[in-house]
Amino acid sequence: MDKKVISVLDTGAAPGSDMDQTKAFQAALDKIWQLGGGVVEVPAGAYRISSIRLRSNTTLFLRSGALLSGSRDPEDYNITETETLEPLDEQWRTKKLWEPFVKGQKRCYDFMKPGSRWNNAMIRAIGAKNISVRAEEGAVIDGRDCYDELGEERYRGPHGISVHHCENVSFSGYTIKNTGNWAHCIFDTKGIMMEHVTVLAGHDGIHMTTCSDIHIKDSEFYTGDDCIAGFSNVNTLVENCICNTACSGMRFGGTNALIRSCRFFGPARYFFRGSLSLEEKKNGAQAHMPHRTNMLSVFTYYADFSVDIPLEPGNILLKDCSVTNVDRLLHFNFSGNERWQSHRPLRSIAFENIDAKGIGMPLTAYGSADEPLSLEIRDCRVGFREEVGETAFLHTANFEKIVLENLAIDKKWDAPLIKTWTKGGELVLKNVSCPLPKDDQILFTQEPFVCRAF
Repeated sequence: MDKKVISVLDTGAAPGSDMDQTKAFQAALDKIWQLGGGVVEVPAGAYRISSIRLRSNTTLFLRSGALLSGSRDPEDYNITETETLEPLDEQWRTKKLWEPFVKGQKRCYDFMKPGSRWNNAMIRAIGAKNISVRAEEGAVIDGRDCYDELGEERYRGPHGISVHHCENVSFSGYTIKNTGNWAHCIFDTKGIMMEHVTVLAGHDGIHMTTCSDIHIKDSEFYTGDDCIAGFSNVNTLVENCICNTACSGMRFGGTNALIRSCRFFGPARYFFRGSLSLEEKKNGAQAHMPHRTNMLSVFTYYADFSVDIPLEPGNILLKDCSVTNVDRLLHFNFSGNERWQSHRPLRSIAFENIDAKGIGMPLTAYGSADEPLSLEIRDCRVGFREEVGETAFLHTANFEKIVLENLAIDKKWDAPLIKTWTKGGELVLKNVSCPLPKDDQILFTQEPFVCRAF
């Protein structure tokens, strides 16, 4: 641990009090920063806070039994408007809300600005280096499902932890739950380390955009939205993680990504909060009636027009992973009917040594006609549910090369191995075991491509 340590108790924090402790927490963080950096320690106890900001060379360290409980008033999180110690540049400020983006604008950089309402969070870092949020086992950050009628989709509140334009950021040891929006919202940051973090309910577990040198390991995501998400990222390693959601385990785009030794499984433990009633959203309640719990996909490609994508997306490998009761193993659909997959297309992705059971839909690999896809599936076992019906193992179009090697497919229905909407491209089949129809393994169709959008 760093030599300089300040306790939040030293600056007036009172564990167990119903009063807001934000000023005491910020005073400790500011003091340690002014001393050149160090650790702000949070002893066991419950602390009600709204929004605090970490600065360079600072660690927020939660002792076992520490509980940070967020305000349920979204107006309490606008700290960038009153910041005086490190005020934001004007270029990073905006009064615009989420609404212009959701109405269909291709380019909308305003919501990315750290000074926007959409980027509010319980814990913030902007333009900082060498920062961390660390904890002993048993420490919890609870966003309390803060509702914001001016927020995304007219109900999402502040994020759990929001990081912008930072370098060398680490997260470890805590449980974070019930965040008003994403548990971890990270933009334009280099050097991200997450380990032994548990995310419960809320929305995305960790969402990174235009980030690089990312390492996520030994963490568990039982989320209300995508577990690990974001795009235009470079050099990502995800290993030994658990992903469980009613959305996608990975909704991801980038260059050079390895996802290995992870477990993806459904059904979801937590509902997507967008499916709740307005009253439930306002009250921060869980659903009182059954909602959809099926997990949609292991890997869904993600690339919209909210930011630039300077590098070609591709070189993504999922390896040594187990999959149980997930609707789809791969969902890449560049046919034009999915907005979230409409910017630069994915060029290459591979699956190696995947053991998948209870898959509910074909793999979808619909690439770009101008920049076709290369897909490799090697040493994999894929079992489908009995109720799937007659459909192919893979739905594809606009591919440069598809390699299926040492692939065992368990399905009860008799249908082609591959159904494609375009001719051309190299196809390599080697040691593929599956029930096949009496006619061709490959079925070319001119029917309109239809894929259920997630």
